[in-house]
Amino acid sequence: MTTTAGLETLLAAHESDAFSPDVLAELDDREEFPDGAVRLLDDAGMPAHYVLSPDGDFSETVRLLRAVARRDLTVAIAHGKTFLGSAPVWVAGTPDQAARLAERVRGGEAVCWGLTERDHGADLLASEFAAVAEPGAGAETAAGAGPEAEAEAGTEAGGWRLTGEKWLINNATRSTLACVLARTDPAGGGRGFSLFLVDKHRLPEGAWRNLPKIRTHGIRGADISGFALDGAPVPADALVGEEGDGIAVVLKTLQLTRIACTALSLGAADHALRLARDFVTGRELYGRRLADVPHVRRILGRAAAAALTAEAVSALSARSVHTLPGELSAISAITKAYVPTLTQETLGSLGELLGVRGFLTSPPGGGFAKLERDHRICAIFDGSTVVNRAAVLHQMPRLARQLGRRRADVEGLRAAADLTAPLPPFDRDRLTLLSVTGCSAVQTLPDTAARMEEQGPPEAGPLIARLLAELARLEAESADFVPSAGGLPSTAFDLAERYERAYAAAACLLLWLENPPLRTGRLGTDGLWLRACLTSLLGTSLLGEDDSDVFGALADVVLGTPAQEFTLWGGAV
Repeated sequence: MTTTAGLETLLAAHESDAFSPDVLAELDDREEFPDGAVRLLDDAGMPAHYVLSPDGDFSETVRLLRAVARRDLTVAIAHGKTFLGSAPVWVAGTPDQAARLAERVRGGEAVCWGLTERDHGADLLASEFAAVAEPGAGAETAAGAGPEAEAEAGTEAGGWRLTGEKWLINNATRSTLACVLARTDPAGGGRGFSLFLVDKHRLPEGAWRNLPKIRTHGIRGADISGFALDGAPVPADALVGEEGDGIAVVLKTLQLTRIACTALSLGAADHALRLARDFVTGRELYGRRLADVPHVRRILGRAAAAALTAEAVSALSARSVHTLPGELSAISAITKAYVPTLTQETLGSLGELLGVRGFLTSPPGGGFAKLERDHRICAIFDGSTVVNRAAVLHQMPRLARQLGRRRADVEGLRAAADLTAPLPPFDRDRLTLLSVTGCSAVQTLPDTAARMEEQGPPEAGPLIARLLAELARLEAESADFVPSAGGLPSTAFDLAERYERAYAAAACLLLWLENPPLRTGRLGTDGLWLRACLTSLLGTSLLGEDDSDVFGALADVVLGTPAQEFTLWGGAV
């Protein structure tokens, strides 16, 4: 295993070889997999962090993956996929399954997650990939007779035969293990699917067929392909969870993976801010440095505020995996809808700042074009923005009721917000398909605002007042919302987006209150980062005020801070 600081040092030491921007750009041009960078991460012990052990720290995994994404999204997505593929076992596997898989993951074996199909996409209930049970006996006779005999014996001893195709699967070809969703009841339905951990090495020849690599707009070097199975025999212990639990396990697993995906967006924002900083400090226009132009500084400061807001959301959500697991069905959907979408918008504004250089694929473009197109997939991974907002809306009646009651797990929430507090072990048994307690962060916003009046910077007072007014409007409108059986109206998605912003504001306030170091330094003095984030969230059109000063001041911090140090983790710079 490694630490964030140790990984940063390692990656910096290899910026002339495996993690050289030029080398990675050339691989991207040739649509080749970044083998060297992936091997370096394997050797550094990165895969050990994809094992969600009881004494682990999920937020550390997010920070490590962010450090990789800050250099190259293709590498981060290619390597981090193993967490997504193995997470169903951490959520629903037996102790023996988890132990065996953990050993192989720590050893660097890649695991893919086979969910989507060519004709059905995100509609998992329409999946055709099938598993047929074949009960029997006779496993003992094949012991030690080789993988084909063992696989056949496993089938005879109550195993399964898998048939079908999975498509658009990250690491489908390069992985040695695949966690696959299969239809186990021909009638389908919520209890008609199960998950299987398939070991390619235990399959007879011809049972598994790799599909060709699919050319993509971004992450061109990643192994985005698929596979087809034709009566592939797997043993009974390949079943993850109980028969019929597949959809439920997938939904619970997504509560982890959706939050993990924010690491990719945070790293992309770090990278984009560095490119923008280097551009505006090194470029002169009409005898004036771009970094000194007020409009440029406002764009840079607003982008930085968005990046810090996304980080606050990610940090609170990642730590909530340990402290508020019962609320993750809501938290994860909010987080996944908000962070990649905000980051993509931020990349768009920085791309306009870079001008034509943002479209160049070679110097002096600096890699922004690759970064921007690579990140586009992040809003689609593990459910698109629309899918996640729909998930929030389906829980909105419960969220609205709990908001009105002001009930919350205050202890769990404050433990999540305190970045130095020890985390309790991850308890998978507390994961639920719907959050009974709602979303504590949003439900405590009035109380959090009251604490801010006592402990917050005076300059934030008008922003807090405006935030409470927005929350009151959200509470009133959400109380009347009822999901329609015939589909959600387009206007409803605005309600989900506003709930996301309320969560983001709560994350910023809570991190400020629970982490005294974030109130000091260049970012924390006079509540700079907090005021910038709230101003960005509320919008100047709502406030009727000029935001140039707060964004200009934040731009000053960006211009004088290395990308890896412009962060809320570890205290304000």
